[in-house]
Amino acid sequence: QVQLVEAGGGLVPAGDSLRLSCTASGGTLRGYVMAWFRQAPGKEREFVAAITWIGSLTYYGDSVRGRFAISRDSTKNTVYLEMHSLGPEDTAVYYCAGKRGSYSNDPAHYDYWGQGTQVTVSS
Repeated sequence: QVQLVEAGGGLVPAGDSLRLSCTASGGTLRGYVMAWFRQAPGKEREFVAAITWIGSLTYYGDSVRGRFAISRDSTKNTVYLEMHSLGPEDTAVYYCAGKRGSYSNDPAHYDYWGQGTQVTVSS
């Protein structure tokens, strides 16, 4: 059983950068896909990025490709999301999620979720 805890959210002005972290405990992430999703009020949960634990293959949603970067540190059981050129449209609660097996951008396929961290980008 894996528990996920996000950190690093906050309030930043437009154009700034922010780094989120997701630390896993309770088991190895070997064989997992780890992902970030976000959800703004009144909107559906949106896929942001994913990374495979083995091989570090990465995937990005269209709205963040080129601005965000996902990475992992296996020694710390931690996933990061580096966000650059932030705008008000990036304001959301950001969730870390994990699943066994292959990549998916569908939140329904993920079994493990953190509680989320709020990112607010002021105009």
